[in-house]
Amino acid sequence: MAVKINGINHCAISVADIEETIKWYHDVFGFTVVNRSEIPGAGIKVAHLQGVGFLLEVFEAPGANALPEDRRVPNRDLMTHGNKHMSFGVPDGKKAKAELEAMGVEIAMVAEVDDTYGVFIRDNTGNLIEIFEESGDVVFNQHKDQA
Repeated sequence: MAVKINGINHCAISVADIEETIKWYHDVFGFTVVNRSEIPGAGIKVAHLQGVGFLLEVFEAPGANALPEDRRVPNRDLMTHGNKHMSFGVPDGKKAKAELEAMGVEIAMVAEVDDTYGVFIRDNTGNLIEIFEESGDVVFNQHKDQA
């Protein structure tokens, strides 16, 4: 029997500068800080940011390695096992792309595959984020009918 889940609770990312990241996610997507802490004995700062429908957990670890260059490029990142990106649904992908560009957010790639439209961007540390148009009758939109 499968475990019943409620949906996505949170995604976690590691960043170079937690304060810069908090500002970036607030300015670009409207996230707000709901709490801050530190991992005891490790000196790792933690912040939880509230987005629409889930939390983003952000870690700043002193002396952490920078994100490898291949992890910053969507199709090259697929060549390394592990989590790839988080994806935020939007009603109009092209409008969202224009809004992101107007804010100075770098577009890493536009993906138009199997009647879908997605825009990949990088946050201030280089973590990949997909902005995904939730329209039409493609498999990625069917979850909305299963609530």
